[in-house]
Amino acid sequence: MNQKIRLLVVEDDPNVSTVLCARLESLGYEVAATAETGLEAISRFYRHHPDLVTMDILLKGEMNGIEAATRISERSDVPIIYMTCLSDRKVFERAIATNPYGYIIKPYEINELRSAIEIARVKHKAAVEQKALIAQLQKALDEVKTLSGLLPICASCKWIRDDDNQTWQPIEEYIANHSNADFTHGICPECARRLYPDFYKERRQPPP
Repeated sequence: MNQKIRLLVVEDDPNVSTVLCARLESLGYEVAATAETGLEAISRFYRHHPDLVTMDILLKGEMNGIEAATRISERSDVPIIYMTCLSDRKVFERAIATNPYGYIIKPYEINELRSAIEIARVKHKAAVEQKALIAQLQKALDEVKTLSGLLPICASCKWIRDDDNQTWQPIEEYIANHSNADFTHGICPECARRLYPDFYKERRQPPP
């Protein structure tokens, strides 16, 4: 069974809030808390951690709904739906600038309310999945580093010039910094004979 969606209702008119809460509950949602001011909205959001917020734009006190929504969105990606009786273009543009998940003009039909909430849920789920996918892709890109193109290498010491065209560094250091490869050191047979001739000379002597 699907868990009920828990909402925070932010509305400065108690009568409007009561009607809205009743409508939400009739649609099968759960009202986790209500608030009449922007400060109350922020405080009750962090206390109750709702799944979605319906935010009236005109609120009591110095903080309006847009400012409260901005404060909440700074630390959470919870879906926020604005609800307002204002149809002013400037107010609408300020609200849209905060990237809400919905915008309802009062008065509204109950089906409009349900549609806004369900669309917000779907958009939020898609946004969360997209964010997780981007994080996975970035992690994969960080882990898969490959070398390509021409490597400017010194013909004598075999050091490689770095991308800034100024710094030269040992080949093993360069490859370690530009790929996922690592080095384990050993000595090939030819170098071993050249570096330790006495050891190989002793081994070539016939037994007594």
